[in-house]
Amino acid sequence: MGWLVSLLGATLIMAALRDLFHTLWHPTRHGGLSRLVMAALWRLARHLRARRRVVGLVGPLAMVTVVGMWAVTIILGWAIVYWPHMPEAFAFAPGSGLSQEPELLDSVYLSLVMVATLGLGDIVPAEGWLRVVSPLEAVIGFVLLTATVSWVLEIYPTLTRRRVLAIRLALLYRSDPSMQQLDCAAGASLLASLATEVVRVRIDFTQYAEAYYFHDGEDHSSLAATIGYATHLAQRGQAARRADVRLMAALLAGALEDLATILDQRFLHTDGTPAEVFAAYAADHGRHESADDNVGARR
Repeated sequence: MGWLVSLLGATLIMAALRDLFHTLWHPTRHGGLSRLVMAALWRLARHLRARRRVVGLVGPLAMVTVVGMWAVTIILGWAIVYWPHMPEAFAFAPGSGLSQEPELLDSVYLSLVMVATLGLGDIVPAEGWLRVVSPLEAVIGFVLLTATVSWVLEIYPTLTRRRVLAIRLALLYRSDPSMQQLDCAAGASLLASLATEVVRVRIDFTQYAEAYYFHDGEDHSSLAATIGYATHLAQRGQAARRADVRLMAALLAGALEDLATILDQRFLHTDGTPAEVFAAYAADHGRHESADDNVGARR
């Protein structure tokens, strides 16, 4: 029976490690529990119609919640592994009084010490297999710490790239280039660079899906509010006389369609056209009117 309990603990550990791997290191990052937690917090904030400041905290708080979930699952998993073998399979430091505590409490304490890599030595494995297995918890604790730091360092550059594209589209919307200004070599270069940036954002949503749950703040830095104007530019470019402008406009339209597909498949599930997907994206981020709508009203 004791080995079955230890096996249950090992299952919890493997579940946490699998979720960590799929969230941080899998090429397409299809995290299971972590994605569910982040999506649930995002929907809760939207359902409660929280203020923008509160919604802006959803992404960071969701990351903290996910890391805490991983840590608690790993600690409890190792505690359950130790529990059936406590105290007979362990040696206790004289005078520590730990052996007089409940066995589960001693197991949780040992798991905390091991995962934090403290190595206090007041509880030491006495059986051979535990001497081999217990140091693995310290390794996992170190992996969890470094993974958390790398996750933070990876996610914020993706947010920067998204906001740079949003601000650039907002500036273009303000300047509102005419058809004559767009139908030239500079216009072709502009559309090509926008297509490249849209592709980068599309890849970011694929590899860092948790970035979706970060609110971008003001309208001019929100991709949800400005992406509609990129669609407007692509449509205008496809009506240009120059072949190079039409080609770059087609590339931009294709990049936008790919972005809409990723947003719809992973987050929105509208099964609509790119315009409908972008409208749903704007609404989900509290932007009920996109830049494309503003363009139509302005003209």
